[in-house]
Amino acid sequence: MRSAVIFDSVSKKFRRGERHDSLRDLFASLLSRSRRSQFNLSQHEFWALRDVSFEVAPGEALGIIGPNGAGKSTTLKLLTKLLKPTTGYSKVRGRVGALIEVAAGFHPDLTGRENIFLQGAIMGMKRTEIAASFDEIVDFSGTAEAIDTPIKRYSSGMSARLGFSIAAHLKPDALIIDEVLSVGDMAFQQKCFNRMARFKEEGVAIVLVSHNLHAISMLCERTVFLASSVQAAGPTHEVISAYVDATAARETPAGADVIHIASTEPLHGGQADIPAGSRLAFRVTGHSPQPLDDVTFGLMVHRSADQLLVYDGQIQRREIGPVTAFSGDFCLDLALMANLARGHYSVALYIYDNPTRRHLIAMRRIANISVAEHRARVGIAHLDMTAQMQPVVEPIAQ
Repeated sequence: MRSAVIFDSVSKKFRRGERHDSLRDLFASLLSRSRRSQFNLSQHEFWALRDVSFEVAPGEALGIIGPNGAGKSTTLKLLTKLLKPTTGYSKVRGRVGALIEVAAGFHPDLTGRENIFLQGAIMGMKRTEIAASFDEIVDFSGTAEAIDTPIKRYSSGMSARLGFSIAAHLKPDALIIDEVLSVGDMAFQQKCFNRMARFKEEGVAIVLVSHNLHAISMLCERTVFLASSVQAAGPTHEVISAYVDATAARETPAGADVIHIASTEPLHGGQADIPAGSRLAFRVTGHSPQPLDDVTFGLMVHRSADQLLVYDGQIQRREIGPVTAFSGDFCLDLALMANLARGHYSVALYIYDNPTRRHLIAMRRIANISVAEHRARVGIAHLDMTAQMQPVVEPIAQ
């Protein structure tokens, strides 16, 4: 099967602070550029992307994650031909639906109605095709009352809803989306998610850029972690783990811990697609230069999508033995129940010395877990809802 999206060894460079005050300056700049190799950088140039490659097949969703300034939006602009690559090759086959910025491509002085027809025309659709989908686009976006109002009067949320609805209803072969699930209320975000899941079933190729790791993990089979170049690529849960670990490494001050952690490993339960409600256990080995006596061991669980703290549990060293304090090498086993709704979470360990009121380990990430549920649920906690129903023999008094 031919790939619907191809991004082959693409690099893109930009120039910082470029301006020309005269034609002489402009000609000199163009002459200088013509003499330089496209593979080299001048003093004021930088690589936004460097040798990035990926492909997306019909019916597949690829996630792109990374920190701010990693080149994610540049990648989408290259895919939609808003930018040209410095080197490499980029192609999207068929009709492309794109939402890469809030209200991107909208004419602010045109009404919502007029912009729907404008966007359809840009996508190569006939007016009759656009008219056939018009009511569905407006209904999905929830902008019916403002559809004949100029776009410049719309809020950013209204613009984003209408932009996604246009991209989603004009029968694209490929859908290029940037952070669409960060706008609108929860109901609209769920509508977007359901719509993209349906697109996959219909054979549409999707490229999704998002900081919402939960959405990426639920929709995308494969993911690319960008930081100008590809840092990791492959199955989504593995790439998210690499991204979370890299983020934690940047945030952890070097040499801040008194206790040295040698290794961490899951004892059982795994780390990918754990059933909600599973028991998870972790083993931490390390070395303490001081006796472990009056200390607190803590586990913190954060939702990776927004770093929401979902659990902070503590246990005292004297509660778990041995009776006599000791220093040197140690092995610590910790366990908890993953009563969590589906999504991606990180588990971190900290060790606190109570007498001196200082951290011996200041929150060290020890695991990334992906929780799976067979049914979609909203929230954080997995409360294992059940229900029963039966007929009543005797009539109920009204």
